[in-house]
Amino acid sequence: MAAIAFSETQSLCPECLRPVSAIRFQHGSDVYLRKTCPEHGEFQVVLWRGDPSFSTWVREKIPWHPDNPATSVDRGCPFDCGLCPSHRQQTCTALIEVTTRCNLNCAFCFARSRGNKTPDLEMGEIRRMYEFLQSHAGTCNIQLSGGEPTVRDDLPEIAAMGRSMGFEFIQVNTNGLRLAADRAYAQQLKEAGVSSVFLQFDAATEKPHRTLRGTSLLQTKLDAIRVCEAHGIGVVLVPTIVPGVNDHELGHMVQLAIKYLPAVRGVHFQPVSYFGRYPKAPTDSDRITIPEILRGLEQQTGGRVTTDDFGPPGCENARCSFHGTFVVMPDGELKAFSREADRCSCSELRAEQGAENARRFVARQWAQPAKGSCCGKD
Repeated sequence: MAAIAFSETQSLCPECLRPVSAIRFQHGSDVYLRKTCPEHGEFQVVLWRGDPSFSTWVREKIPWHPDNPATSVDRGCPFDCGLCPSHRQQTCTALIEVTTRCNLNCAFCFARSRGNKTPDLEMGEIRRMYEFLQSHAGTCNIQLSGGEPTVRDDLPEIAAMGRSMGFEFIQVNTNGLRLAADRAYAQQLKEAGVSSVFLQFDAATEKPHRTLRGTSLLQTKLDAIRVCEAHGIGVVLVPTIVPGVNDHELGHMVQLAIKYLPAVRGVHFQPVSYFGRYPKAPTDSDRITIPEILRGLEQQTGGRVTTDDFGPPGCENARCSFHGTFVVMPDGELKAFSREADRCSCSELRAEQGAENARRFVARQWAQPAKGSCCGKD
């Protein structure tokens, strides 16, 4: 079967980070990226496998450019990022890395964090980051990350600072170890204004945790959910999906999320991305693509969710992620608010409106509802 090139783009050499031209081409129902560096040769990687097809997974957006750029255009994308005048989108969620330290040494870590003694950012530096965001991105949603941010005793003060400066939604990206062990700390985070935790949670069984994180963590993760529930903090489960490790756990993760409603607000599936720390250089067999996740969800839930229940995002590039919203009905079945219309290329969305919609949705849905509300427990 012949390979068909259908678009050109720009990429980087993975060895020297030199900008290089690249082509996307289709072979059967799969889409690949091929690029050639004059010094390091040719590279090829799979982008997309099967249905829903790459060509239909689109959501047209009218670009938005920053009113107050932070950097000038000098070397070109991606080297001028931060935000430059050519940037085409608003910030939906800004990530602030408050530490490089971590209390785990995971086999897979995009931040390549470790238990080192690198000094943490001082409060004055963090305040300047908040001020930078106010000036260049407005009061967007905030995720406090690292490293493992909960190794900082003053994380509640960092969250409270952000809230006092007008950032209404603050989330903590965490492995959950400290939350599970220190209920007082969780209470401090809630009182400081933390609405949600982005909880590393790779599987509903133990083995994938040991493979990806180096130790048995399932009970600790469940304890973290219960502590967050007790203190009114919403939880988003975040599994890193690695082929052959936990790609068979997609349906189990959906079921676990339903079990722990309304504390658990959703599941954020992350197909493994090979940067930071990982065990070995990947081949295409080590990668998993968005349509494979979608088909796996349909198969492993017995059709309770289907690929048609999901659509491209409204904020980032359409082919970066997928989104679906569901309600659990009284009989336990899932009812989808279909995103099929989002794939229609005739329905353009202004990029700033897409970003604002995403910010509001996250702030509304990822926080735990108050007890006695229509979505909470009586």
